[in-house]
Amino acid sequence: MWSEWRKSSRSNGAGGNCVEVASSVDAFRVRDSKNAAGPTLTFTDRSMAAFLTTAKRSAFDHA
Repeated sequence: MWSEWRKSSRSNGAGGNCVEVASSVDAFRVRDSKNAAGPTLTFTDRSMAAFLTTAKRSAFDHA
């Protein structure tokens, strides 16, 4: 069973780049908040933890 979709607390509601996340017992789903009917990505707990660790190090920031 999946939880309700949650939007980032950093979302300002002005149509910027945002994601929403839903979780289950052992996985997470991620989608574009501007396209709720669009595709989702599904991560295991382990892969989501690795993704978040990498993102927190700013490894995905563009120069």
